[in-house]
Amino acid sequence: MTVRQTKNFQDNHGVTSVTSPDMRCFQNKAGSGTATVAAGDTLGFVAAASISHFGPVQLYMAKVPDNADINTWDPAGNVWFKAGSISAVQGNGALTSDEKTWPAYKKSTVEFQIPKNVPSGKYLARVESIALHQAQNVGGAQIYLSCAQIEVTGGGNGKPGPLVAFPGAYQANDPGLLWSYYPVATSYKAPGPPVWTG
Repeated sequence: MTVRQTKNFQDNHGVTSVTSPDMRCFQNKAGSGTATVAAGDTLGFVAAASISHFGPVQLYMAKVPDNADINTWDPAGNVWFKAGSISAVQGNGALTSDEKTWPAYKKSTVEFQIPKNVPSGKYLARVESIALHQAQNVGGAQIYLSCAQIEVTGGGNGKPGPLVAFPGAYQANDPGLLWSYYPVATSYKAPGPPVWTG
């Protein structure tokens, strides 16, 4: 299994505490396989059900050390960089809570391009969907995430960064984890570092 089994595999609860170690991979069981993807190619994730709450979907990657087993490696510390973000469409005035603002909303498949200059090697690819439907108050955002085990081939000599840790990359009061129904928000910035493009 190239996607590590998450703690919510039998229900639909998300992570609400950004200080929890569950922010790394929300992991219930180790992985047992690796998918191969070429640098610059598309990596897709298929959800068991469509994304049923509006918010951003983001991809982080962490390079597995050469001497570590990808199936059991715990990605603690500053090892993650943001490789992609499907966030709010902005520039049209007030944001809404539908697909016009949130392109990943109601989709069952999301895709990200692996940066062309990312070094070859084994990585954990962490995809997260941040549900904002109850995020009017601090701690209301629900984060649905999982980690896939991949091997990147044909990579380059880039130095991905900035590197962040989970937990640690987000704070509970980050603007990207809060959504105001009133007054209606006119802009949105997803939490975490900028996307590394290489």
